[in-house]
Amino acid sequence: MDAEDLAPSLLAWFDRHGRKDLPWQRESNPYRVWVSEIMLQQTRVAVVIPYFERFVGRFPAVTDLAAADLDEVLRLWSGLGYYARARNLHKAARLLVAEHNGQFPTDIQHVQDLPGIGRSTAGAILSLALGQRHPILDGNVKRVLARYFSVPGWPGQNRVLNRLWALAEACTPTDSIGAYNQSLMDLGATLCTRQKPDCTRCPLAQGCRALARGEPTTYPEPKPRKSLPIRDTVMLLVRNPAGEIFLERRPLVGIWGGLWSLPERDPGQNVAEWCRQRLGVVPHRVEKLPVRRHTFSHFHLDILPVRVELRSEPAAICDSTPATWCDPRRADTLGMAAPIAGILREVADVLQKPSGGST
Repeated sequence: MDAEDLAPSLLAWFDRHGRKDLPWQRESNPYRVWVSEIMLQQTRVAVVIPYFERFVGRFPAVTDLAAADLDEVLRLWSGLGYYARARNLHKAARLLVAEHNGQFPTDIQHVQDLPGIGRSTAGAILSLALGQRHPILDGNVKRVLARYFSVPGWPGQNRVLNRLWALAEACTPTDSIGAYNQSLMDLGATLCTRQKPDCTRCPLAQGCRALARGEPTTYPEPKPRKSLPIRDTVMLLVRNPAGEIFLERRPLVGIWGGLWSLPERDPGQNVAEWCRQRLGVVPHRVEKLPVRRHTFSHFHLDILPVRVELRSEPAAICDSTPATWCDPRRADTLGMAAPIAGILREVADVLQKPSGGST
């Protein structure tokens, strides 16, 4: 089989085995497809489904999303990771209301001009929601095409990526575009998986060049491995006499941008001095807790939580950074990264115990 043979084989397979009842496929429209495509970036369908249902339940239309506070958007996104996606979704919704009267553009270039939307995501939105002919090239599709045509190299290289885009364009039919693109994504997610492809059930097995070579898992080549650097940080679990924990909002730029988090300090900074400057009081207890490691795509973050007990209410809070006090048992009411919420859950029982003497 060649490029023109993919669509008939995939569509026949999709008709029998494809996923057709995902939440964003019901009442399908560009807004719902857009939200789902952003959530599905680097995230599995099973993980996305409950987040999607909560998100569109609260923001059923782009106007609802545009009118919301960013903090509420981040709260509903909390735990899904890659929080720049949520910030871009919110920013794009406000642009759609301000510049497009709340309507999603139908021109692919206008779609790509929105924050957080690249060529493949734009093509997916317009093809799945409106049936427009656009190729897509997400991670699953890259893998299917790289194997079928035995394209050597890592798709992160421009030479390889350009080759895959050319193949995606050549393989995209003129009819049933939405079903075809969905079938490509479904095939990559269910049969043509990264480590254990089920080639015996694949509708493209007959023409797959990687399978003919007996080495389907060697395509595409993985990203060259590099050892991840390790960064250390100290996060303060500052507890007031009411048992609440002090939280700060992180800057919009950087990791966990815009989310609520525990105050950070350099490992060498004095905790008592930080409390005096930030809160106007000196703690009566400081206790180090076990280190937690969180791994990002480009580094490991070793977090040392430090329990800080205040005997009296803060005299004043320096307003250099937005801050709040939170009952650790109700941390899920705020938008925060999963590792931070996890720390609060893990230590909530400890933090509720009566304070002892200074350490």
